[in-house]
Amino acid sequence: MDSRWSPTRNYVPINPDGPFPYSMADLTPMDAGNDSTFYSVPRFVTHIDENAILSLRKYYDQVLPLKGLILDFCSSWISHYPPDIQDAAAAEALDVVGVGMNGSELSRNPVLKDWAVQDLNEEPEVRLPGSREGKLDVSTCVVSIDYLTRPVEVLESIRRQTKEGGRVHLIISNRCFPTKVVGRWLKTGEEQRLEMVGDYLWWSGWRNIEIQTLVEATWARDPLWVARGENVA
Repeated sequence: MDSRWSPTRNYVPINPDGPFPYSMADLTPMDAGNDSTFYSVPRFVTHIDENAILSLRKYYDQVLPLKGLILDFCSSWISHYPPDIQDAAAAEALDVVGVGMNGSELSRNPVLKDWAVQDLNEEPEVRLPGSREGKLDVSTCVVSIDYLTRPVEVLESIRRQTKEGGRVHLIISNRCFPTKVVGRWLKTGEEQRLEMVGDYLWWSGWRNIEIQTLVEATWARDPLWVARGENVA
C-alpha cells in the first residue's frame, strides 16, 4: 500500500451478536421522495476533488484484479479505475459491470461492459447486468453508501454473489446531497460514519473488515476513506 496512507485499522463491532444498531429513522433521508425522479437528470460531474480521485486510482491500482468480474454499484459515468484496470477491461480479460440510477450516465462509462438501472432503495436484491456464469471477485462503491436506506440488504445480496475470498471496497468522503443521505449521516462526525459503514458490512455478513484513510481531512481538500470487507464463506 502507498506509504502516504494511514495504517489500516481493524473494525470491531461494539456488540457483534446483538441486533443491527440503527433504526428506520436513522436510515431515512430528509427527502424520502422518489429517488428515480431525483436522479433522472444526468450529472456529468465528479463528486470528489482531483486529489481524492488521484488517491483513489492509486488505491484501486493496488487492490483490484486484472481478470475476473467486478461490480461497480451506485455507479455513474466514471468509475475512477486506473489505466491498468481500464486496459484489462478493454482486452476483455476483466469484466466490469455497473448498477446505478441514471442510464445516460451509465452509458457514458467506458469501463462498463454491461450496466443496468436499478434503485437499490426500492430493490435491494442486486441484479448483475449481462448474462455470465461465475461470481464476483470484487465490488466497489464510490461516495454513495451514505444514500442507501437498506444497506444491509444490498451488501448481503452482493456478498452472496461474491466468491469466497472476494472483497467489497466502500469509498467514503464528506461531500453529499444533504437531503438524500440517510438521516443519521448528518448528525454524526466522520469517525462515527466510518463505524456506521463498518456496521453495515458486519451485519451483512462480511468479515475481516478494515478501515483506512486515503486522504486526511483538511480545509483545502476532500478527505477519503475506504471501508472494506471479505466474503469468508
